[in-house]
Amino acid sequence: MLCSEVDLAFLRQLIQSRSGNALDPLRNNLFEARLRSLWQSLGMSSLGELVHQLRFASDPLLEQSVVEAMTINETSFFRDHAPFDLLREELLPRLIRARRAERRLLFWSAACSSGQEAYSLAMLLRDGFPHLADWKIEILGTDLHATMIQRARRGRYQRFEVNRGLPARYLLRYFRRDGEEWEVDPALRAICRFEQKNLLHFAPFLTKFDGILLRNVLFYFSSATQQSILSRVHASLRSDGFLLLGPSECAHQPGWRPVLHRNVCYYIPE
Repeated sequence: MLCSEVDLAFLRQLIQSRSGNALDPLRNNLFEARLRSLWQSLGMSSLGELVHQLRFASDPLLEQSVVEAMTINETSFFRDHAPFDLLREELLPRLIRARRAERRLLFWSAACSSGQEAYSLAMLLRDGFPHLADWKIEILGTDLHATMIQRARRGRYQRFEVNRGLPARYLLRYFRRDGEEWEVDPALRAICRFEQKNLLHFAPFLTKFDGILLRNVLFYFSSATQQSILSRVHASLRSDGFLLLGPSECAHQPGWRPVLHRNVCYYIPE
């Protein structure tokens, strides 16, 4: 069954309505590449057959599978490095001073994929600030992709994943080798929890965060969707907290003030 331009427009609309990801029609070839294994696993013979099923069967689980297959899950430990230097040198020490009475820190790694960013922050806290051992520290990781959340909860990574950005001292200190995989230390996993959550639809959290990492995801959304997400993120952040975005992203809208520190920009609520 051939896939028509109408079918491709339907797929683009489905992806945008469910995830906010606005796909350029010039990249329609991505559907064929990323959905092939899905339609083949369902015994279908073409992308057109998959679209026909989506349009006329009303199957939310199939729709979610399509959305997840089209989601990019690029991540690594200590990705980009500079933001983690900023955390260690400036942002975390400032927060720790401000929270001395509470002795509690709460962070959110949004669009966390398979969890490397959340675990990187946990390692940074444990290694660089050992005096926080008796503090209540929690790192929430969220992602649209159910399979990625399951992987993050397991805390198990292949050799090529731990070889990307993870310092050897951290690998030896916070991971245990199990065959061809490396498993995150239980004490580190205890401060990280992971939930499936869609940035397009989430409500502001009742308990506000001290720091939010929303990195390398906003550029997939339209300008209006970015503004909506950033408004709800603002409502989920404490007044003296911080927001970290990706290097090519910005929060140019009311309520956010950019701060530049050693060529890395972060944002604080106004």
